[in-house]
Amino acid sequence: MGFLGPWFLAGLAAVGLPIWLHLLRKHRSTPRPFSSLMFFERRTQSSVKHLRLQYILLFALRTALLILLALAFANPYLRTSTPAGAASGGLLVLAIDQSFSMREGDRLERAKREALARLEAGRRTQVIAFSNEAHLLNQPGADLAALRGAIESIQPTDSRSSYAELVRALRAIAGASREPLDVHLFSDLQKTSLPPAFADLKMPSGARLTLHPAADSTVPNWTVESVIAPRQVYGRASVRVAATVAGFNTPAAKRTVSLWVNGREVEKREVTLAENGRATVEFEGVEPAHGANRCEVRIDSADTLPADDRRYVAIERTEPLPVLLVHSGASRDVLYFRAALEASANSAFRLEEVSAERSGGVAPSKFAFVVLSDLAFVEPSFEDALKKYVRGGGALWVALGTVSASRRTVPLLDGATVEGRYFARDAERFQTVSYADAGHPSIRRANGWQGVRFYHVVRVDAPGLKTIARLSDETPVLQEAAYGEGRILIFGSTFDGLACDFPLRPSFVPFIEQTARYLAGLSDAPADFLVDSYLQVRTAREQGVAVEVVDPEGKRPLSLKEAATVESIPLEREGFYEVNRSNGRRELVAVNADRGESDLTVIAPETLAAWQSSEPAGTQSAGVGAAETRKNLWPYVLALALLAAVAESLVGNRYLNGKSAGRNEFRKEAAA
Repeated sequence: MGFLGPWFLAGLAAVGLPIWLHLLRKHRSTPRPFSSLMFFERRTQSSVKHLRLQYILLFALRTALLILLALAFANPYLRTSTPAGAASGGLLVLAIDQSFSMREGDRLERAKREALARLEAGRRTQVIAFSNEAHLLNQPGADLAALRGAIESIQPTDSRSSYAELVRALRAIAGASREPLDVHLFSDLQKTSLPPAFADLKMPSGARLTLHPAADSTVPNWTVESVIAPRQVYGRASVRVAATVAGFNTPAAKRTVSLWVNGREVEKREVTLAENGRATVEFEGVEPAHGANRCEVRIDSADTLPADDRRYVAIERTEPLPVLLVHSGASRDVLYFRAALEASANSAFRLEEVSAERSGGVAPSKFAFVVLSDLAFVEPSFEDALKKYVRGGGALWVALGTVSASRRTVPLLDGATVEGRYFARDAERFQTVSYADAGHPSIRRANGWQGVRFYHVVRVDAPGLKTIARLSDETPVLQEAAYGEGRILIFGSTFDGLACDFPLRPSFVPFIEQTARYLAGLSDAPADFLVDSYLQVRTAREQGVAVEVVDPEGKRPLSLKEAATVESIPLEREGFYEVNRSNGRRELVAVNADRGESDLTVIAPETLAAWQSSEPAGTQSAGVGAAETRKNLWPYVLALALLAAVAESLVGNRYLNGKSAGRNEFRKEAAA
């Protein structure tokens, strides 16, 4: 027996109240009228009689009431422990872990054998396979053949396990079945599978949890934890690949790390790892072939979980995308823009420039996006082609300066009003940015344009314009508008360093680079994804156009209907996914299991005991394999206290009524 609130037992001191009332309270005699006291002998009155308890039953009831109230607030309970093999009623639930870590040794096969041994003839049973999600493999029933088939069909996945998701599923089962659950969990009890909040492990009411470890102890394991590499390489640029190798519960050791490209070993390095340590290996000057390349980083771990001894990376080599810059003959804007666009060693763009007078025969559709830099006019034929290009999904970037302000129109924005504003270069009368949308790709890595001075800005007002950045005087300096299926970006200054000093600031290069990637529709996705993440295969406006997806096993996970409608797909297995998009582009996607599964540390026994009892860690001490339950006694104690209160009231009323009747009788005799 125990108490959840033992400090309430201090209330037992209140038992002194009925003792004082019945024994120690000062005795007072009731005066009675008498004719004469001359014949009475004077003597000392004895107080022994007054020290005797009166009304024993009333005293006992009052004392019991106070004791029961103190016990009820102390919340007493009885603790019982039942052996794991003891039979129990309710629905039998067999939960089998099929996460990535169960690939170690024979963990999954051991879990399945123990689950088969728990089947009972004639007992309703539910089989669950879980990793990051819980899957019900059957309807609750007693068909042993069907139950055996469900258990034997369980295969390991590449997902990370989550005990919180298992408990959520158990709560749903308990609510649907409306009967107690006898849950048997077959898992390696991996510590990394615990949720951040222990409350997420609270079992449903009436459930009994029995744990069956699939691992006897913590196992040392080495793994390729992460790989840093560019997803796309442009032109003839070489590639730098950095890999991190980690050891979990491992001694100090040397490991050989190798880089493989398209099934061929390219380079090999040896690395020394400290105890439970990490080390980084770099491969310089890697030359992947043109197109999509399947790359792997491998280690010779020689441990019992070889599945995490490699990590997949997809690297694609392609030619830089052409970008068209149309200018009015000035060279400074072309110089600054080209330098920023091609600043990276792995630049994704190649700039082509043409003057406005010679733009008539240029086809905008050949370019990733088009830039108009402070133009006084646009060739009509080129403007018509530009409208068709942007309306069909292309992108246009318009920079406005003193020349375009005199024209008072913006290409493709009919009805727009244009106003040029000058600011002095002295006495700090220039303008700076007061607002910038940090979530926009153009601003995200440009430090909000801090310190940039604007001396001349062209203000544009048109329907549908969204302000991305504005100056201190509320003048918009960067705006965006949709045009058909494409977009138009308006920069209210120039790239020549005269209307503003932006080209001289460090934030100019990331601004140009990120804006170019945004307008060209290039993704910032990593070189590899985690299992259970999602890959976007189309935008909302590309509905109806089929997308072909091939998983690492060579299967097509999408039906014909899904291939024409889904916007994203779940990545459920390690390896390479091939995505053939509607525009004819073939994309290779590398997927790896979460390396949290590589840490095979087992949950501490006290945490497992707390989970079984659904109490905070440290309040229970049951071992693995035994089910401990707690029966609260406070409702029964409170009921007894209520009965004692009712009995005390009845006995007290009877005593008071008898005492009042005696007084009235005496008064009548005295009056007579």
